[in-house]
Amino acid sequence: MLNSSILMGRLTSNPELRHTSNDIAVTSFTLAVDRPYSSQGGEKITDFIDIVAWRKTAEFVCKYFFKGQLVAVEGSLQTRMYQDREGIKRKVFEIVASSVHFAEPKRNVTIDENNIQQNTNESLVTQSVESENLYSNGDTKDFQEIPIDDNLPF
Repeated sequence: MLNSSILMGRLTSNPELRHTSNDIAVTSFTLAVDRPYSSQGGEKITDFIDIVAWRKTAEFVCKYFFKGQLVAVEGSLQTRMYQDREGIKRKVFEIVASSVHFAEPKRNVTIDENNIQQNTNESLVTQSVESENLYSNGDTKDFQEIPIDDNLPF
C-alpha cells in the first residue's frame, strides 16, 4: 500500500502552535495550491488543502513559516469522521505532514508580536546580479588557479 502526498503552495495564515493534553506539539494550517490549468474563462483554479503537523515538525513550521510563504509539504492523506454540533456526520480529508520545506528564496523577515513584515533582501539580489555580470564578461579575478598535479582525486 502507498499513501504519499507531496504538495507545494502558499500558507493562507500564520501557523499557531498548540499542545495536546499530553503536551504534544501540533499545528494545523491550510495551503493554497494552484492547479496546473485554468478554467474556461482563463481564471486560475486554487485548492485549499488542510495540513496537520505534529511534534518537531509542528514546532519547526510555527517557528519559520508565515502567511503567504511558498512551502513544500511531504506527508500522507488521512480521513477522519466526526459529528458536528447539529449531529450531522462529517468526513474530513487532510494531509499529515512528515516534513515541510522552504520552497522560495530566503527573505528578510521582521517579526514583532502582532506583525510580520517581509522584504526581499535587495543587497543579495544586487550582489548576485553583479557576480553574474563579472562571470559573463570573462572576469575571473575571484577564481584561484589550481596547480597541475597528476594526483587529482577525480
